[in-house]
Amino acid sequence: MIPSQVEMVAKFSGKPFALIGINSDSQSRSALKERFAKEKVSWAQFIEGQDRAISKSWNVMAYPTLYILDHEGVIRHRDLHGPEEVTKAVEELLAKVPSGKS
Repeated sequence: MIPSQVEMVAKFSGKPFALIGINSDSQSRSALKERFAKEKVSWAQFIEGQDRAISKSWNVMAYPTLYILDHEGVIRHRDLHGPEEVTKAVEELLAKVPSGKS
């Protein structure tokens, strides 16, 4: 999944697009930082603790779980599968962003 996310971040660079990761791995912060550097993860990553507070509040039942929000912060898609489907959804939402919002 990480390689397709790296490609997506590059593709939508300069557009009103942000990728944010919520990481629930049990690795130490230093191990995660090392892994993120190796995998070229350049987007914000929140590392939640053992309580999984973020996952619980967003009703995450499996990993990975993907939410796509529009420019107004409304969830428009959840759990799309495959990079092509995700990219298409993002492109469609970006096309709906009013002028001056980018």
